[in-house]
Amino acid sequence: MSADPSYRTQYGPTALVVGGTDGLGLAFARALASRGLDLVLVARRGSLLEEVSRSISSEFSVSVQTFALDMADQDAQRELVLALKDKEIGLLVCNAAVSPVGPFLDQPLETHDKLVELNCHAASHLACVFGKLMRERRRGGLVFVSSMAGFQGTAQVVHYAASKAYLRVLAEGLWEELRPHGVHALACVAGQVDTPTFVRSQPRHPAWMPVPVMQPDAVVAQALAALGKQPTVIPGLSNRLASFFTQRLLPRKTIVSFYSASTRAMYPTDKQA
Repeated sequence: MSADPSYRTQYGPTALVVGGTDGLGLAFARALASRGLDLVLVARRGSLLEEVSRSISSEFSVSVQTFALDMADQDAQRELVLALKDKEIGLLVCNAAVSPVGPFLDQPLETHDKLVELNCHAASHLACVFGKLMRERRRGGLVFVSSMAGFQGTAQVVHYAASKAYLRVLAEGLWEELRPHGVHALACVAGQVDTPTFVRSQPRHPAWMPVPVMQPDAVVAQALAALGKQPTVIPGLSNRLASFFTQRLLPRKTIVSFYSASTRAMYPTDKQA
């Protein structure tokens, strides 16, 4: 895709992508660079950040700045904000997340604290800081990567699902508050996506449970197409149909039980040991 001047006018000159070295974050970074936006990429792995930076800047002729930070640390969040105080961020993509699998009470308390800090607090912190500046400029965008797991409570991913519900509701509220000021907010409610994190989790897919797994580029293309038009997007026709039938036609307890059974089938107890 060639650079789009109108895209840079609304969301430029620079996009900040948190969790931008692989999977959906990398797909967002490449798609935004292809539209002519400069990038700020944040992730923990410095060597991979530099590799991604060189590749994107060479291919798309954009500026790419990197920060090797763990955004589950509030000091890192403040460090990033301070470092970017003179940078005009026109688009924020909150993609980084912790996604532990297993019974809630069997997870260390430190894991729960880190999940809330990264999945929820970092996103709200950055959205508040950069969203205020966007509102002053009367342009910009905020993208929060949510999940279909966040539509209901789900055993084995209890806290992850709750954090993704938080992001979806946060995005929907910001969409209503900020659109009169020219700022767009969007929750990208992804289903299963072929990312390194998903592959490393080694999910099982029993024959009774057909699961559509999307490619990151397809998810990002649908998300960016929806930005500025609606508060929430569910990429993938199969995912949208599944959401419609389960969320609107089934009793709440049935939805929770169904998705919990599906998750237990994907991640049976013997794999948690």
